Amino acid sequence: MELLNQRQVIQKIKRLAIEILENNDGEQELIFAGINNNGYVFAEILVQELRPLAKMPLKLTRIRLNPAQPLSSPIQLELPVAEFDGKTIIIVDDVANTGRTIFYACKPLMEVLPRKVEVAVLVDRKHKSFPIKVDYVGLSLATTLQEDIDVQIKTPGSYAVFLR
Repeated sequence: MELLNQRQVIQKIKRLAIEILENNDGEQELIFAGINNNGYVFAEILVQELRPLAKMPLKLTRIRLNPAQPLSSPIQLELPVAEFDGKTIIIVDDVANTGRTIFYACKPLMEVLPRKVEVAVLVDRKHKSFPIKVDYVGLSLATTLQEDIDVQIKTPGSYAVFLR
């Protein structure tokens, strides 16, 4: 079942970008850290939306981890961890479910003292079992544990979100 079509996804992205900008007015720099593939693509789209509006520099990076087994291999940042020190970081993913992936994505940031860490997702499911608060949400959704959310944002012009 389609939850969001192309127009609705774009509308959510525009609203999220404005919310992020409003809540971070006066910051020196924003670092968008997308988790794995879809999270990174979503971060990239948010940064593209923000560039014409933002007065501060925007950086984009990726956090790589295994969501099924987050401790099976090291969590990798594309930027050196020292670059996050004293900065405002927006961790971005397509879907927040239990909060585990986002929780472990924060692990490398514990080596420095960021100014602020916020979380942005396109879809937030209500199954949190980790202490994660999502700051920017496109769509909040109560689902069963058996249902799956499929976010399709890799191909411009065919964005959609499905419940399967």
